[in-house]
Amino acid sequence: MIKKVFLTPFQKFVKIESFSGILLMLTTIIALVWANSPYGDIYREIWQYDIGIVTKTFEFKKPLILWINDGLMAIFFFLIGLEIKRELLIGELNSARKIAFPLVGALGGMLVPVIFFLVLNQNPETTKGWGIPMATDIAFSLAILNLLGKRVPLSLKVFLTAFAIVDDIGAVLVIAMFYSGTINMTLLVMALILLAVLYFMSFKGFYSRFVLFFFGIVIWFLFLKSGIHPTVAGILLAFSVPIRQKIDTSTFLEQLENVYDDIKNASILKKPILSTEQIQHIDNLEDWSSKFQSPLQHLEHNLHGWVAYFIIPIFALANAGVLIDSSVELDTALVINIVICLILGKGIGITSLVLLTKKLKLITIPNDISFKQIVGVSFLAGIGFTMAIFIASLAFASTPEYIDSAKIGILIGSFISAIIGYIILRMGTNTKLPV
Repeated sequence: MIKKVFLTPFQKFVKIESFSGILLMLTTIIALVWANSPYGDIYREIWQYDIGIVTKTFEFKKPLILWINDGLMAIFFFLIGLEIKRELLIGELNSARKIAFPLVGALGGMLVPVIFFLVLNQNPETTKGWGIPMATDIAFSLAILNLLGKRVPLSLKVFLTAFAIVDDIGAVLVIAMFYSGTINMTLLVMALILLAVLYFMSFKGFYSRFVLFFFGIVIWFLFLKSGIHPTVAGILLAFSVPIRQKIDTSTFLEQLENVYDDIKNASILKKPILSTEQIQHIDNLEDWSSKFQSPLQHLEHNLHGWVAYFIIPIFALANAGVLIDSSVELDTALVINIVICLILGKGIGITSLVLLTKKLKLITIPNDISFKQIVGVSFLAGIGFTMAIFIASLAFASTPEYIDSAKIGILIGSFISAIIGYIILRMGTNTKLPV
């Protein structure tokens, strides 16, 4: 007899993110090899190629890399927004008790690296890179955790996922407040009015993917032209998607039985097509199915694969190709600073704040999570790849030397953090947390 294995939504999420981390690693290696190969010029020319719309009265062109960083990444942030809303309403962040543990970890993982960066930084021109070591790359870090199999409990993966989501919230706020340009208030107000319309429609129970898509494009464009980074629009749009179903399970099952009977009793054509009655009943089935699904959950489910297997790898391919050559000028101090912030800032920050608040009895840590696992995950949090590179490209947009230096620091810091975290988690999990 074949044993059926049913995975929880969180376990499916972990599997997707884990494979995405492996794919991310491969595309990063491809980008580095390609950029430093004899075909490196082609690599750089591809991402700088202008694409857009040009008419007699309107012109909107951007390099391909900006379509990825401003456009595709807005979809990535939209998915993050959906995940944040779900976690806040019904997930691991929906109560003070649940949020306390990952919140403390996230605060330690954001504040301490920033303090490290500002203390170690000696160049006023690179000060604006302080936000780079803040966030944790959930795909990479979960991929490392997954390599350890049953050595780590599911509660540790939940903790890592939850504090990475809180990290993302912090990173989004930082991008919105500190890494946007001069703000055009007229365009921003127009975008906010459209968002308010979407929120009102959601509050009244009306939801349409087509309306969301059309409004989303307009709001994204208005944010882009207003000076606020358009990825912020992705987050705000996500919060307009309702989470509640229009009908409950019992109602759906009742209607499903009716539709089944209708299809069973409908006339059947001899030709390999449906009869008018069958088409009508199939339409009814689709209508009831759409009412039964949570709009937020449905969108999140459909987007997750696209983001994990396409958008993030494309982002890595376009952004990770740093030219490593003696002729290329790098800011060594910036490289070292970011490496230290990712490794020690995260490792010390998360561990120390978690243990301190536990000592003060402000948080409760699950019994199956050991001291070594807290330390190991704290170092894994130093894998800041996707969000770190994204913030670096915003912080040093006008200085390619600093962007390349930051990317190298991120790559080195993330790689070392992954190794340290893996070794600590692999060495053993029996050390109990201090009381």
